[in-house]
Amino acid sequence: MTPPPAWRPPHAYVPGQTPRHADGLFDRFGFDIDDIKGSDRWGLALAFIRDGYFWEAHELLEPIWIALPEESAERRIVQGLIQMANAGLKRRMKRDKAVARLEAIAQDLLAGARGHPGKAILGLNDSEIEALWRSALHRLPQAI
Repeated sequence: MTPPPAWRPPHAYVPGQTPRHADGLFDRFGFDIDDIKGSDRWGLALAFIRDGYFWEAHELLEPIWIALPEESAERRIVQGLIQMANAGLKRRMKRDKAVARLEAIAQDLLAGARGHPGKAILGLNDSEIEALWRSALHRLPQAI
């Protein structure tokens, strides 16, 4: 996986708590469908999950999810990461019922996509997915 660029928004967006970022803020981070794991968009999205920028991670991941083939393991991984980020954001917003629902959805998607022993999907193996999960559960951004 390519390290993400050294770029962060001025704050993590949390609806009702912090200002929303400008439309198109993440448009400069493109990806090639044939090399998603090598793209700045992918690397930055994963870094945002690790660092607690959950809304921002979702914004970066959604175009990738849309571009991937239906029913593919890659699409399930990305969808699982999106739900993981959503769960992290809802935890931050203290919406416990939503957190529990989204965590269950994310776990199901990620478990289904990880059923390829010894194979990394989009550069992520089981231990890396677990590390992202732990980050989403416990990490809040430094810049709020």
